[in-house]
Amino acid sequence: MNLSERLLHAVLFEVGAVAVASSAVLVFSSNTAATAIGASVVMAVMAMVWNFVFNYFFDKVFTGKREQRSLQLRIGHTLAFEAGLLLFTVPVLAYLLQLTLWQALWADIGLTVLITLYALVFNWAYDVLRLRFIQTGA
Repeated sequence: MNLSERLLHAVLFEVGAVAVASSAVLVFSSNTAATAIGASVVMAVMAMVWNFVFNYFFDKVFTGKREQRSLQLRIGHTLAFEAGLLLFTVPVLAYLLQLTLWQALWADIGLTVLITLYALVFNWAYDVLRLRFIQTGA
């Protein structure tokens, strides 16, 4: 993928992730919609930066056609990405949602599980749709 496509991929992913995370924060906490969306946007920006850096190096190690990646590789990719992101986001989540670090860790783990499932589905669908788009010459 070139730079433009990487940016498109990251933006599309994060728009969906903000919607998923904001909904979860609203359902499982007493925070306002503005707080939930604000925290989700901050987390999304952090994730976009991490997404770009992580995937750049991941693609350098795991070369080949993206649409032919195995389920095992996709699961490993997703878990490694989310574990790295967790290290950066716990303190920020604690601050934004006014939680203790312990509470933020558990909240972040819950959000990470949710976003991990979302990431697995999103990336698989993106790669399949990308291939169709390329094959049609659009």
